[in-house]
Amino acid sequence: MIIQAGQSGRGRRFAARWGELIFTIFPNREVARQAYREFKDDVARAGRDPQAVMLTPAVYCVVGETRTVAEDRAAYIADLAHPLDALVLLSEVLNFDFAVRGLDEPFTDADLVAMSGLQAVRDRVVHVSGKAHPTPRDFIEVSGRGTVRELPRFVGMPADVADGLEEWFTTEACDGFVVAATHMPGAYDDFVRLVVPELQRRGLFHREYTGATLRENLGLPRARRRDWAKE
Repeated sequence: MIIQAGQSGRGRRFAARWGELIFTIFPNREVARQAYREFKDDVARAGRDPQAVMLTPAVYCVVGETRTVAEDRAAYIADLAHPLDALVLLSEVLNFDFAVRGLDEPFTDADLVAMSGLQAVRDRVVHVSGKAHPTPRDFIEVSGRGTVRELPRFVGMPADVADGLEEWFTTEACDGFVVAATHMPGAYDDFVRLVVPELQRRGLFHREYTGATLRENLGLPRARRRDWAKE
């Protein structure tokens, strides 16, 4: 199985032609639905079956036995974030040293070109901020890197979290999810213990594995042989 991540123009073109399970980041469901439609169209134009390619955005889920427990936990996690953490993570993901500019000093054209990592992050910051030369603070605020604002959040009791996931899934915003951890240890244990049974009750999550491979369990067709040299 070809699992791919990348939302730049080049990354999307690669995914439409070759990818089978695509990891993405969307700020909200409206953006996700538009990107989902556009991506499936790209897959079809590449001569492939759109149903044989799965788009899976990353999300945060903070769940508790009560809404108060979940909301208090989410607030505590949010308070742990520090701007320096965000700058370190941005430097890593964009392959660029964010320490070269002050927090409110605009990046130059040369700086933006030199950001050779996950360029979709750079492009989204420029677009959302409305600035041709955003500052490090703009990157922190728009990207949410290093904070629980980085990804869509579903916070609450098991039914609340399942409601959010179900809404995205049933309105063609995605084909599934990459569940990211807001904290370790505990985040995945809470999700499996509390959210998975609710999703199973709704018929949205399997109770048994249907095959011996990841491809079979995702319901994707067997890969055909390709002449890689020609393609």
